[in-house]
Amino acid sequence: MNQDIVDQCVSAMGAEDLDGLIAMSPENFAYVAGFIVPSQPVLRWRHAAVVITRDGRTALYAVDMEASTVRSLEPQAEVRVWEEFAEDAMPVLADLLADLGLRTGRVGIETDYLPARDMDRLTRMLPEVRWQPAQAVFNRLRLVKTPRELELMRRLARITDRSIKEAFESVHPGDTEMDLAGAVTTTLFRLGADDFKWLILASGERSQYPNVGPTTRELRRGDVVRLEVFGMLDGYHTGVCRTAVVEEAPDDAVDIWSNIVACRDLIFDSIRDGASGAETYGKVADRFQALGWEPMSFVGHGIGLFVHEDPYIGRYGDARIDAGMVLGTEPVLLVPGAYGFQVKDIVAVTEDGCEVLSDVTSTDELFVID
Repeated sequence: MNQDIVDQCVSAMGAEDLDGLIAMSPENFAYVAGFIVPSQPVLRWRHAAVVITRDGRTALYAVDMEASTVRSLEPQAEVRVWEEFAEDAMPVLADLLADLGLRTGRVGIETDYLPARDMDRLTRMLPEVRWQPAQAVFNRLRLVKTPRELELMRRLARITDRSIKEAFESVHPGDTEMDLAGAVTTTLFRLGADDFKWLILASGERSQYPNVGPTTRELRRGDVVRLEVFGMLDGYHTGVCRTAVVEEAPDDAVDIWSNIVACRDLIFDSIRDGASGAETYGKVADRFQALGWEPMSFVGHGIGLFVHEDPYIGRYGDARIDAGMVLGTEPVLLVPGAYGFQVKDIVAVTEDGCEVLSDVTSTDELFVID
């Protein structure tokens, strides 16, 4: 159990006047418990939960298929188990809450995650509980990382960055996007990631598309190659993107890239405790517009248990940037009918600036695949 997070949850319950708090999504379960229940993100009806009381007691709740794993990872914890095909998921959870003294009172639960049918059953089983949406509580808590979270994400950012670098170094003209995808995913696991999510890989004319995956297209001289992958460790994500060219850059690519790098530096130079997200975005948008480019709607976002978290650094709203946040910063230019360029880094916000966590690969110049 992540005791630092449990303590923060207890403090939040005091501030929100909650008697209990339930983490039910795979992401918030991992946030509190410190591990992912393996099949929950894939089979999302296999409910798992961490229940926390206002006085700091905790208990775990898991499907029978995963009970041995959960107990092995938290041998001292109370674990309540429900049977997947016995229709008793909500009755077992209701009994656990009652045994923890939560038969009445205000209890926070992730109403944006739990299916309406299950929420209705739980409400009928515990009619005296006043249910409160908990997603906003978890979202606020996750904004600023603890020292433990920061160290984990620093390690993972370097793993993810190095995996892309080594993958680029391993392929050559004539290899396929699939060869490159296999290289980056193999290296992620070899270096210590325990999973990955959302592999975006496109070369040549396909690099103009924002979120496509690899194909059997062969890498050819003059191709622009965009590779972004979200390495994972203990449920956390670090999304890193690097852009390469095959053998030589197209005529205007070097000039485009120098401006992308300048936008990267504008973001880095703007990020610090108390900075304005709108002002940071505005600096990049102004440069894009001066160059005749269409700016994206955001140039950065929080990252952690979700691939995208608050705050967004974009044209909508004006999020405050605070020390302890971890952000993915990503100036992107997608040229319709031609190619796309992107550099994405993971940065930790400090009192007077930012620390680049994805610091393995130099992105001052386009990486060359030869």
